[in-house]
Amino acid sequence: MAKQQQNTIRYGISFKQKVIKEIEEEGLSISMAARRYGIKGGSAIQKWIKKFGKNHLLNKIVRVEMKGEKDVLKEQAAEIKKLKMALADATLEKHALETLIEIVNEHYHTDVKKNFGQQPLKGATNRKGIQ
Repeated sequence: MAKQQQNTIRYGISFKQKVIKEIEEEGLSISMAARRYGIKGGSAIQKWIKKFGKNHLLNKIVRVEMKGEKDVLKEQAAEIKKLKMALADATLEKHALETLIEIVNEHYHTDVKKNFGQQPLKGATNRKGIQ
């Protein structure tokens, strides 16, 4: 299957400034300006606005919180951090125990996981010959 050729559109500085000037002076929205000039890509004009220092044209995000809500967010962030640390400790401990099991298996030529918790057979002797 043949690749389709994609065209990359590069806009000149004067064009970018013209679009931003129209947004600023005519009160166009960013989406209206993009439609007017056929600019594709949702964030292209926003990047131009930031580049030319016209941040006042960008929409602002205003967050309204209740008095205790900020404390709850801090508590949740602290709890997440605590849980991440506990998970890291548990993972490290698991890895250490798996390594220990591998060493024991090599040393005693057995499978400790498979034989864990099994009682020796009656009448069987251990390595030293003691029942």
